[in-house]
Amino acid sequence: MKHVLLYISVVVLFISCQEKPPTQVDGNAEIRTLALWDTSSVDSVHHYIPLANAKMILTSEYGVMINYTNAEGYMILNGIPSATYQISARGVHPDDSNILIVGNIKNVEIKSGVVVTDTIIAKPVSSTGIAINELYVGGPVNNIYFFYDQFIELYNSSDEIKYLDGMNVFRVSGTRALCSDWHSPQLGNPGSDWGEDGTIDGITYAFKFPGKPGGHEYPFAPHSFIVLAQDAVNHKETVPTSIDLSNADWEFVNQYSAVDLDNPNVPNLINMLECKTTEFMISLSADIIIISTGEDSVLVDGIDIDTILDGVEYQSSGTKKLTLDDRIDKGWVQSAPKYSGRSMERREPGVDTNDGTLDWKVNPYPTPGYQFK
Repeated sequence: MKHVLLYISVVVLFISCQEKPPTQVDGNAEIRTLALWDTSSVDSVHHYIPLANAKMILTSEYGVMINYTNAEGYMILNGIPSATYQISARGVHPDDSNILIVGNIKNVEIKSGVVVTDTIIAKPVSSTGIAINELYVGGPVNNIYFFYDQFIELYNSSDEIKYLDGMNVFRVSGTRALCSDWHSPQLGNPGSDWGEDGTIDGITYAFKFPGKPGGHEYPFAPHSFIVLAQDAVNHKETVPTSIDLSNADWEFVNQYSAVDLDNPNVPNLINMLECKTTEFMISLSADIIIISTGEDSVLVDGIDIDTILDGVEYQSSGTKKLTLDDRIDKGWVQSAPKYSGRSMERREPGVDTNDGTLDWKVNPYPTPGYQFK
């Protein structure tokens, strides 16, 4: 009997020490967001009108939710889980489909049982021109550390032919002077303006399209994709889970390397730095990619910001700070896991609101040459 009483006492004590059940059930929050269009760019006066039927993109630790505003510009969501949300509103300009009306709000804290109200002020953003559209850097599913199927995809979102002549493609991950060794002093973070002279520093690799800026030898058709392959070969022959890039539009080939592969059927991007004798490679988890017009060919002092067409920083960890100058982009992209066979891609082809955190997503697989929906 004593043993029974002792057992009951222990059980009662154990139960009493457990955490009490929550008084509120998660997923019971509500958010009410009003999206307004600031028309000051049209009539020089700050008039705010409802952004009706706008696409609303909510990102959090739970993934991505897509919703739309009503005719009055409101989005009301019930029963959403507690988290910190990033919210983007995207509408189409009524007079020009190439212009988006875009607004973002960040770090909106949603707690269970609470109604959160907020307002997004959206402004026109032109989506014309050349932009980085997809990055595949982490390699296919494999256990031999294979990642030579990397590619960069560009998109021409304009209604006119653009030209690639003389354009530059950069990997920007350095902290020292261009072409210096690892014993040299560190000068700053990759992608920042070290000398505050209007340039982006930290160039690691610099490749260029043939021709000169302003030329018309290498057209880029409107609303089309161009794939730049690290190696333009069928990588499936090496790793079956990889991709076939033998039909890529362009290939990075370092003329100072004796072992860099060169598909004779694919035109080459050319290495601009004699000090770099290895092939063009991108970090699997964190890096900065920049494209420019090529008008600034003197790279020892960095890349002139006014020649940069687009720049993207991706990271694997949300605890790291953005190092790319916010004049190029105000957010960073969540990178796909290493050796997962996944890629990073813009949510809409070529749409660049200068906030990579909201502009990009992770794809279940790479889609070189077309947009994955």
